[in-house]
Amino acid sequence: MPEHITAKMIDDARQALRGAVIYTPILPLVSSKIAPFLPPKAELYLKLEFFQHVGSFKARGAYLGVRGLDEDAARRGVVTFSGGNHGLAVAWAGAARGVPVKVVMAKATDPLRIDAVRALGAEVVLEADIRACFAAVERIRADEGRHFLHPFNDEVMVLGAAVCGAEMLEQMPELDAMVVPIGGGGLIAGVASAVKLANPNIDVIGVEPTGGANMTRALDAGGAITMDRIDTIADSLGAPATLDYTFNIVRALVDEVITISDAELAAMMLRMRDNLGLMVEPACAAALGATLGGATLGGTRFAGKRVGVLACGSNISPERWHENTKLAGRANKD
Repeated sequence: MPEHITAKMIDDARQALRGAVIYTPILPLVSSKIAPFLPPKAELYLKLEFFQHVGSFKARGAYLGVRGLDEDAARRGVVTFSGGNHGLAVAWAGAARGVPVKVVMAKATDPLRIDAVRALGAEVVLEADIRACFAAVERIRADEGRHFLHPFNDEVMVLGAAVCGAEMLEQMPELDAMVVPIGGGGLIAGVASAVKLANPNIDVIGVEPTGGANMTRALDAGGAITMDRIDTIADSLGAPATLDYTFNIVRALVDEVITISDAELAAMMLRMRDNLGLMVEPACAAALGATLGGATLGGTRFAGKRVGVLACGSNISPERWHENTKLAGRANKD
């Protein structure tokens, strides 16, 4: 067990977050509309993180990060880069404390997310792509002395995710497995920390898009890697690299990492709308898509199991949602 995250750290984080964030609900997947698609004799429980402040799990870690700034750092402000959800969370946390926030985003980001970050009072800097975003953050840090709150490779972000994992364990029956999406690894690093501290016998399984499988490649390589190219509709999971802090936790605590195609993500986005009444972004469809029978699992892995599934966020415009789901017709061909 890595020494990064302890039970006391998670408890302290929960106390710090009490009253500031939402104890998001779970949905037992027992409806007659979804039951035919479940693995045989499986019990599934969906953690609805898109009901969190600003629509994703990121709010906990961002709040902890901004709350922990000393007065000088708070005055100078925070900078980060984001595909949307992290930027929204940091902007929200900054507004709550009166801390100035600057968010660097790629020009291709869903306009709904860009506008929402600005509406929360943060300044948005647009760059060509995620690599240019990181370079811009470094310049802003040097020029303005702002605190950099990393989207995933930061202890407070992992602690925020660990609180989410602890909530899942409280809300659900004793589980056999927990399925969590992976972008940079902060979410699953935190969830796995909480889960393995409570019950090492629960399998923690990560899911990442085939076109952004940085964790899969890093695990194969035995160390953190940088991707040559990211090509996925799941932009919230499109981290361009793995980094040592979260990677080492994932390598130690996560039982398996699997991939899901964009076509399968699109098909699950439609399934979640049509059978659950939930309109979610591609990243949010990843964990349930894999659990209900993505190509890698074949639909049998969770037969007879109790499984907790994390639905991470829903920040997507109707235009981008319809554009993404056009890929669903390829799900049976890939």
